[in-house]
Amino acid sequence: MVTKEEKKVEINCPVSAMLALIGGKWKPVILYCLRSETRRFGEIAARIPTISRKVLTDQLKELEQDNLIIREQFNETPPRVEYSLSELGKSMAPVLEAMEKWGIENIFNRRE
Repeated sequence: MVTKEEKKVEINCPVSAMLALIGGKWKPVILYCLRSETRRFGEIAARIPTISRKVLTDQLKELEQDNLIIREQFNETPPRVEYSLSELGKSMAPVLEAMEKWGIENIFNRRE
């Protein structure tokens, strides 16, 4: 999670400010997973099989605290929780799409 104090320190560099929000191994992958639809915890975990459930939980909490995702809990039995991108998270779609395109062109297409 990025504190308000950390965000103020990084404001001089927009790239650093963005990386403070989405940096790390899992946050961009989680945002990419949520880019097109709302998903439940188990769906996210299934799409990212190498992430532990604890790390996924922690990363989702941080993304929610940073207003990049919305967590919606339903009062049902069994309990149901869904995650989706917030408006701020949706605004990152072009960045994620550019990362996807670059990865396809420069990593996947260069494998032989």
